[in-house]
Amino acid sequence: MVVDDEPDMLSMLRLVIEKKCAADVISAPSGLVALEQLQEFRPDVILSDIKMPNLDGLELLNKIQEHDRTISVVIMTGYGTIDMAVQALKNGAYDFLQKPFDKDHIVRVIRNGLERTALLRANYQLRERLSDLAQPEGFIGQSPALRRVLDLLAKVADTDATVLIRGESGTGKEVAARALHKLSKRKKRQMITVNCPALPENVLESELFGYSKGAFTGAMQEKKGLFLEAHGSTILLDEIADIPISVQTKLLRVLQEKEIQPLGQNKTMKVDVRVVASTNQDLEAKIRTGEFREDLFYRLNVVTAVMPNLEEMKEDVPLLIHHFLAQFKRQYDREDLVLSTDLLQHLYLKKWPGNIRELQNSVKRIVLLAAGGHVGLADFSDPADDDKQPEANNFESLYTADYNDAKAIIISHFSVNYLRNLLTRYGGNVTNAATGCGLERQALQRIMRRYGIVSADFKQK
Repeated sequence: MVVDDEPDMLSMLRLVIEKKCAADVISAPSGLVALEQLQEFRPDVILSDIKMPNLDGLELLNKIQEHDRTISVVIMTGYGTIDMAVQALKNGAYDFLQKPFDKDHIVRVIRNGLERTALLRANYQLRERLSDLAQPEGFIGQSPALRRVLDLLAKVADTDATVLIRGESGTGKEVAARALHKLSKRKKRQMITVNCPALPENVLESELFGYSKGAFTGAMQEKKGLFLEAHGSTILLDEIADIPISVQTKLLRVLQEKEIQPLGQNKTMKVDVRVVASTNQDLEAKIRTGEFREDLFYRLNVVTAVMPNLEEMKEDVPLLIHHFLAQFKRQYDREDLVLSTDLLQHLYLKKWPGNIRELQNSVKRIVLLAAGGHVGLADFSDPADDDKQPEANNFESLYTADYNDAKAIIISHFSVNYLRNLLTRYGGNVTNAATGCGLERQALQRIMRRYGIVSADFKQK
């Protein structure tokens, strides 16, 4: 938008800008007309004279700033109004031009202003999209450690770069992957999530890449693999460290060639998929032992986001507690519930080895098990704090709760105590513990991750 009370100046500037800057130009013969046009149009740059009747350039600048701070305002000034131009810069103007103009200089300033506005608006959009994540299913917190991760996710979200999300169990790696997808140009399509350790080797390969009818015994019909389902979207390979070497080799081909080969087929198929992987394991150590391909690691490790644990974002713990408390009070109709100061203090200072997931489950347990409207420290029972199985009557308040929630609480209590006793018995040796309890090693590790149990805590010193 060009604002000037001289018609010849408006015509000259329109011609120059349209020709040299490839921009659409709106003309306004006064500041008042410019304000009216702002209600209908959203210009990227406003080029305004500073000396105009009724509403001068400084007053117009202030009105524009109130309306939209992303607009780059360039002030035009004549002889004797340099002081006003300097004041305009202090008030937020992007630049000023002194009459008579050098046309090449005008073009440079306008182009820079267009670029500045585009960057500002892109930044505001990213901030708005990130703020959408501050919901129960998203990120809660303002600690520097968390902000660094969010900033990184925002920077790479709209690219197709492969992202490796690392971090301890319960730090929100899957939440980060969903955020990355939600901020990307692929967000209109559903993200596909693959829980890698939950599937045996032969099943995992067929689930990822699909198969033809008759490819193996039991393949009665053609199956579309998850990579094809994720075409045009994002696929999350959760806990990728547990993928067998044979599947790693085929996954490497997908990352390198952007194509898959379903079981039982000779031809390959192109796929447009953004790959995000997550792990809580030491991939470098697995490379040294030959359990993970080094070339696959480098393909995955294009961008690495490391999720901070609660120890690194202690300042967010009170915020998280109050967020989860408000969420579960609404969910279970316990708005009258009040936590005592000593209980809140205990929760603030408590160690959370299971990180955000453990904290969330503990607050949920408090709300579900609370017998009255007031819960004190003496009423707080956390299955990770003791090795005793609770008496059955401790769960009486669950009988009126949702069945699945009540079941989850009791199973959680049992599982934590069972795992702690099991690992104590086998000195933290996961392989022996798995054999002793009749589970596959990967299945036992998966349950341990779910409840924030770390084998190192049980190894004999």
